[in-house]
Amino acid sequence: MITFPNAKINLGLNIVSNREDGYHNIESCFYPIPWRDSLEVIEAASFAFYSYGLDIPGDTSSNLCVKAYELLKADFDIPPIEIHLLKNIPMGAGLGGGSADGAFTLKMLNDIFSLNLTDSQLENYALQLGSDCPFFIKNKPAIARGRGEQLKVIDLDLSGYHIAIHNPGIHISTKEAYAGVKPEQPELHVSEIIQKPISEWKDTLSNDFESSIFPNHPEIEQLKKEMYEAGAIYASMTGSGSTVFGVFEDEIADTEWKSFKLH
Repeated sequence: MITFPNAKINLGLNIVSNREDGYHNIESCFYPIPWRDSLEVIEAASFAFYSYGLDIPGDTSSNLCVKAYELLKADFDIPPIEIHLLKNIPMGAGLGGGSADGAFTLKMLNDIFSLNLTDSQLENYALQLGSDCPFFIKNKPAIARGRGEQLKVIDLDLSGYHIAIHNPGIHISTKEAYAGVKPEQPELHVSEIIQKPISEWKDTLSNDFESSIFPNHPEIEQLKKEMYEAGAIYASMTGSGSTVFGVFEDEIADTEWKSFKLH
């Protein structure tokens, strides 16, 4: 079986409060976009994981696809498999590519071996892989709260718009991203803002990490400005960076940015 795990962007991201477990409570809108990896799972004599495309740092045992298999293997009598992952989505870029790979592995194993797990059960397994992972089970636009795992699917349709997206290759550590952020309740919630026309998002829908990251990396801020200069209706850094995206009414041409039509 082959599937194509997709990336997501953050439409707004508020750091709301500190948590006792060391994490932060956030509020954001997760929106799936058609930038995809390719993931194949086949039955095999022994377990193996192979990756192609972009180099994935770290030991194979820490890959979320591998961890997804191990989670289900612990609870179900499933046979060995081979996992083949073609990596296209940049890692550590605020796009959730690794989280999508792990979640899609869970969904594929559920289908291949007829485990009959519900979406809710799959989301519980996905949360053990990471805070962003549960989103990719339903893979629909959602308001995310808590660590990002409290999801409410919403009716937000940006189909017909075009998105330009660029990762400048700057690594932003979690420590750096949170260093300049002061958690606080926003004046307007993301869930309220995205109900308004997209033309009104520019001055109200913000990513709190930008105030922390832009002073240290002005080239990321410049990229956002270039998106607006190119005609974006809305532009923002996604997640904790360093990827920046812009939403456009028309297709974008003649840039180094990746461009997709939303659907």
